[in-house]
Amino acid sequence: MRFPALGVAPVLRRLAIACAFLVASAVVYIFPAAAQSVTEKGRGITPTFSDIAYAPAAPAASTGHLPDLYVPKTARNGKAAPIVIWTGGSGWRGEQGKDTAGEIAERLVPVGLAVAGVSIRSSDHVQFPGQLHDIKAAIRWLRANANRYRLDPDHIGIMGGSSGGWTAAIAATTGDVPELEGNIGTTGVSSAVQVAIAFYPPTDFLIMDRGMPYSCAPMALAKDPKRFCHDPPSSPESLLIGCPIQTCQEKARAADPSSYVSDEDPPIMIFHGEADQAVPHNQGEHLFQVLLGRCARATFISLPLAGHDRLENFLMLDETRAGATIRISSPECTAALPQLYRPDWNTVIDFLRRNLSQ
Repeated sequence: MRFPALGVAPVLRRLAIACAFLVASAVVYIFPAAAQSVTEKGRGITPTFSDIAYAPAAPAASTGHLPDLYVPKTARNGKAAPIVIWTGGSGWRGEQGKDTAGEIAERLVPVGLAVAGVSIRSSDHVQFPGQLHDIKAAIRWLRANANRYRLDPDHIGIMGGSSGGWTAAIAATTGDVPELEGNIGTTGVSSAVQVAIAFYPPTDFLIMDRGMPYSCAPMALAKDPKRFCHDPPSSPESLLIGCPIQTCQEKARAADPSSYVSDEDPPIMIFHGEADQAVPHNQGEHLFQVLLGRCARATFISLPLAGHDRLENFLMLDETRAGATIRISSPECTAALPQLYRPDWNTVIDFLRRNLSQ
């Protein structure tokens, strides 16, 4: 299924994207690599608390259950702070999701939002739904232990990029679904979040190759075996669910955040670049369209020149934000035509604060 481009005439869009492919050296091409993290490890502020286990390591070599907390001074002075979970991306092949939380915290902590840098286990250590059970366990742990760190258990949001964007989206659409909770760590506590922001999330794995900028047909792959596609057994998505995605479509659908969308979901904001060569634009568009069809609260920000890029480029770099558009769903289950829009950090902060103060 192909989706229409937003806000740019087709010919101009193709030319712009082609230019972006040539000059945007910051675009990351190989989805599974550790370089997929949205920001560099070690940037940003230092955690207030580090390596707090939300569940025992499983297996022992895993480091996927050790979050970091960044707590604002307002909370340390007695006022409970809303919590924003951040988890970065690795194509589900790494357990460093929390490593990129410091720069997110540098933006959010000064405005009174606590940040939890959360990792989940890699597909080397567990297959889906293990990663979903992990993020739910982290949410439950934060909620159960909020008073200890002067956090607000009733106001928890989640953000992530790439496979971390998938984590944010699936956490938002599966809150308090008993059969999806798992039994990791703290149980008997709500795993629901109150808001989510997903940057270029994989969603419907089965249509990813249709949105790639080149052919992923078997003949094309035979001619160029190094071509990165999502259907092969070595793809991040196939490794996540344990089989080539097109041969076990029910498993693939079970890992699609949009499979669980309802009108009771929290507000979800999606960012996606039309020049993304790793997680194609049709993934963010798909999630938005399903949310819209279910009358859920959704915002879709599409950037014609953005690739699988750094978070700050989506929010700060003029060359990446040029021609960006926004669509917002309405209570009447409709969305206005895309409007030109210039996203920045205030877009993220205002969306979080508005939905974490209710």
